[in-house]
Parts: sequence; C-alpha cells; structure tokens
Amino acid sequence: ANMAEAEKISNALLDEKLAACVNIVGKDDNPITSVFTWEGKRDKGSELLLLIKSRTALLPDIVAAVKKNHSYTCPEVICTPIIGGNPDYIKWVLESTEKVKAQE
Repeated sequence: ANMAEAEKISNALLDEKLAACVNIVGKDDNPITSVFTWEGKRDKGSELLLLIKSRTALLPDIVAAVKKNHSYTCPEVICTPIIGGNPDYIKWVLESTEKVKAQE
C-alpha cells in the first residue's frame, strides 16, 4: 500500500468509529520491507504498516473496512491483546470507538 491508500483506510476506520487512532509506519519514500511466501513463492515487498487502536469487538468490522479499501487480495489484519497500559489512554480508545445511537 502507498500513503494515499494508507490514509484512505485510516480515514475510513476513523469515520466509522472503528478506531481511535491509526499510526502509519513508513512513508512512500521509506517503506518497511516485508518478506513472505505467497502462492508458493518467496517474495519481498515494500509496504506501509497501520497500527490501529481499537477494541476487540470491532475486529470483524475493521477487517471488512480494510478489505474494502485495500488493493491487496489478502491484506494483513491481525489483532494483538493489550495486557495493560495508561488507563486514561485505554479509556479514550474505548470512548472514541463507541458508536453513538442516533437520537430519535
């Protein structure tokens, strides 16, 4: 993915309140390098990495949003557990990813 695609994905996640924050690691002129096996062949590619701060319950929606906005047929989306952290930050992530019900 390039920076335009990374920003598109980030904005989609933020607009839908699926993420509180998205860090884009790397730049178009200084990407990260991934080495992997794809379709039985060893490959290497330049990519940007998105670190998405959210809640576990939103993972299916996050995966769907990334797949919708990503050019790869199989974009990487993995979830790692948070075992602790700044309580104020964690509270902010939870508050930022709460879907507000429409007022009737």
